[in-house]
Amino acid sequence: MGVPNPTSNLNIDIRHLKTISALAEQGSLAGAALSLSLTQSALSHQLKELETRLNLELYLRKSRPLVLTAAGQQLLALARQVLPALAQTEKQLQALHSGDAGRLHLALDCHSCIQWLLPLLPDFRRQWPGVDLEVESVPGFDTIGALLGGQLDLLLISDVHTRGDLHFEPLFSFELTLVMAPDSRLCHKTKIEPIDLLQEVLLVYPVERARMDVFSRFLQPAGVEPARCKTVDNTSVMLQMAAAGLGVAALPRWASDEFVRQGLLEARPLGQGIRRHMYGAVRAADKDQACLQSLFERIRTKMGASQTSV
Repeated sequence: MGVPNPTSNLNIDIRHLKTISALAEQGSLAGAALSLSLTQSALSHQLKELETRLNLELYLRKSRPLVLTAAGQQLLALARQVLPALAQTEKQLQALHSGDAGRLHLALDCHSCIQWLLPLLPDFRRQWPGVDLEVESVPGFDTIGALLGGQLDLLLISDVHTRGDLHFEPLFSFELTLVMAPDSRLCHKTKIEPIDLLQEVLLVYPVERARMDVFSRFLQPAGVEPARCKTVDNTSVMLQMAAAGLGVAALPRWASDEFVRQGLLEARPLGQGIRRHMYGAVRAADKDQACLQSLFERIRTKMGASQTSV
């Protein structure tokens, strides 16, 4: 066969992609025909028709097992891109039609994330009515292990674990600030230094210090210990205690914005600024699921607009 006519209308169909994929998988015309529920004669006719249209041979005749030509390999590469995407889309559309789009068990590895997440969920649930959505706030178990084991489907987290079976979707960045009562002695400062907390009661969540940025990235590098730490397991209570002058707290800016706007709290950056990034951790195989990507986009839109620098 000669050089293809550049003006010819190729019209490659899905059936052609399925055929070339079956040929590669089965290694013979007979095996491919069986897997496609076609007669070998019908499959040969279909291939001949496509080769005529392309003006190219797609496989080497009399090869055992069957060997694809360069043109056949190129068509196979397209098939391996298109067919899985098509199958996934068909599955999602069928799920929407049946009202059963599966389960989304979401966990937060962040105490104050529930504050911005919950307002997003009504619109998300209207868009995905068939998703069985379950939200768990700061679960007391190994969240990464649960994600890998299938007990969780999505984890909102600010730490990345480098491993190929997980995907960490970047969502938004945020700043950690120290919040205090408006009459605190620290309000005159434009930024907080570690030594400023020597005489302060630091309000903290009930997690190990290694997971708290105020310790790992601010106090411990300077060798500073606050006067006392008081454990509080609820962000709202923590904010009210800080507003009452019962301690200070290191929180993401979004957690205290409303209190600061009302004049109930003051907020100051820690040192030169401590910025973190929020990620959506999912199993690598699930990262392109439409409902997950829809939720990620909602989070980025809301939190990107609410953060001063992303």
